[in-house]
Amino acid sequence: MKPHQERVVTEKKELDEKLTKLTAFYDTPTFDGLDLAEKHRLHRQGQIMSEYSEILGERIAAFAP
Repeated sequence: MKPHQERVVTEKKELDEKLTKLTAFYDTPTFDGLDLAEKHRLHRQGQIMSEYSEILGERIAAFAP
């Protein structure tokens, strides 16, 4: 794999780890204590992170010859 391709793989892995932590946070008392607007922003953030991860996955799939 070329260096720039390895960076994309690393980026996706790190993003997926952050997304996993964010979605787990949704089920915590701390999240429950947030105001509705902040909960909405965090859900939007998770949706966008998920879409971003999907695009990175498509890019990685395209690396194969």
